[in-house]
Amino acid sequence: MYRTHNCGEIRLSDADKTVTLSGWVQRSRKMGGMTFVDIRDRYGFTQLVFNNETNAELFDIANKMGREYVIQITGRVAERSNKNANIATGEIEIIVEKLQILNEAQTPPFTIEDNTDGGDEIRMKYRYLDLRRNNVRSNMMLRHQIAFETRRYLDQLGFLEVETPILIGSTPEGARDFVVPSRMNPGEFYALPQSPQLFKQLLMVSGFDRYFQIAKCFRDEDLRADRQPEFTQIDCEMSFVEQEDILQTFEGMIKHLFRFVKNIDFNDNFPRITWHDAMKYYGSDKPDIRFDMRLVELKETVTGNNFVIFDSAAYVGGICASGCGTYTRKQIDELTDFVKRPQVGANGLVYIRCEMDGTFKSSVDKYYSNSKLKSIAELFNAKLGDLILILAGDKIKTQKALCELRLEVGEGLCLRDKNVYKPLWVVDFPLFEWDEETRRYYATHHPFTSPNLVDIPLLDTNPGLVRATAYDMVINGVELGGGSIRIHDSNLQKRMFELLGFTPEKAQAQFGFLMSAFQYGAPPHGGLAFGLDRLVSLFAGLDSIRDCIAFPKNNSGRDIMIDAPSKIDQMQLDELNLVVKINESNIK
Repeated sequence: MYRTHNCGEIRLSDADKTVTLSGWVQRSRKMGGMTFVDIRDRYGFTQLVFNNETNAELFDIANKMGREYVIQITGRVAERSNKNANIATGEIEIIVEKLQILNEAQTPPFTIEDNTDGGDEIRMKYRYLDLRRNNVRSNMMLRHQIAFETRRYLDQLGFLEVETPILIGSTPEGARDFVVPSRMNPGEFYALPQSPQLFKQLLMVSGFDRYFQIAKCFRDEDLRADRQPEFTQIDCEMSFVEQEDILQTFEGMIKHLFRFVKNIDFNDNFPRITWHDAMKYYGSDKPDIRFDMRLVELKETVTGNNFVIFDSAAYVGGICASGCGTYTRKQIDELTDFVKRPQVGANGLVYIRCEMDGTFKSSVDKYYSNSKLKSIAELFNAKLGDLILILAGDKIKTQKALCELRLEVGEGLCLRDKNVYKPLWVVDFPLFEWDEETRRYYATHHPFTSPNLVDIPLLDTNPGLVRATAYDMVINGVELGGGSIRIHDSNLQKRMFELLGFTPEKAQAQFGFLMSAFQYGAPPHGGLAFGLDRLVSLFAGLDSIRDCIAFPKNNSGRDIMIDAPSKIDQMQLDELNLVVKINESNIK
């Protein structure tokens, strides 16, 4: 037996017991004839004591041990004279009587501490060491707890967990697929699933009226803080339901997770906002409502004063930053530089400062009188000492830029507290998005999303105005999950494919099995998928999902620990009937 207890469970009530512990050396402190060693395992830390006077041999061995040595000790539990209130075992220490070094260790390339000196790349290269750090390990434990509570909640509601295939057919619509060559079918390829969408709909046709799966999904997309090439969804589908049934069920699930994982209760229903209003007031379909600072449209008010930028713009809008009228010119210039960044995309920034004496100072006061500036300020309900920030340009682009500016100002004013959670539902998304380059409509979500039944006549006259029966769950500006009521009528699904530019042959080739299944009695159904990685990241207060994934990829999509992706042997290529041809222009 390597241990009688773990390193985090011994308490003062265990005094005088003989115990055996195993773990890693966290640190050593030499103090004359005494050496103190902290031993660590997954459960915590315990202080060990080696005394030169009582056991010189063990004392000498302890002094030669380095960080991360794996050791086993047996000793007597004693009360500490200098107690440590910061750890659970801080009232006791172990007077070591036996010591065995189970494995020596090289000096790690970074310190195994919460505040490590290792950068992202080196931590990812030695991820197995990074996972020893308490804060990273706690993220994995949180992930386990969220997955466990999710299963518990859904099981109580009669959901069945069903696995769906990983090797499927390619569906080029949407994000790029990861493709897998088939040795047994030369020249043909599988794809890794972007989601279990088609299969969960087939499960509804099969009569599995409540399905869920914590499913691996894959998308060959450029990466960012909240995106990885492989990610995990809490994927769910229900039959014989309407939108309200789904919203109530999964709002209940999120409340359950907050209650049992974070000890936070939400007693009220989550607010709901239409996609149109989310864009109008926040410039985003995933608004952060922890603070107000809504967008205000100004086009009619500011047009006609010979200020060409406003007069020629399709949209003029702004935000009011409460109490920021004391911002210096340097601070305003920094915000101007921020909105000009490529990822924000504005051409410039106009400000109106509401002075404490009731006058107004503005970067455009040569075009607008004090009374006109006052009328603009009134649209924002601005008070003395407030700062109004205005952008102009294309409507959607400018709304999105104002969203980024709003979040930047909110961050600077400490209005985005990670310990405050503000959930909401975004509903009534557009069913289609128009692409100017290809001159065709694309599905905003996917081709199986049902239109709002009231809007079905618009499919023939004005598809751009058709609302989807779709919904997203948003918390603190993060889209945690989304879904829709699905099309279950074969004729309506065919119309949808036609509007999206699918020929009958293309629709049959990609989705023929689904269309065929619908002919055997498909029930009304709908579902939703949450991003497990994003959910864990939100609960943990992380800025990136990487630290809640055991073995993540870097921003180039590489696993630098195992050096993947990598080239494969010519023999493997020959077996797969593949010839590799590299287009140099595609190499970044």
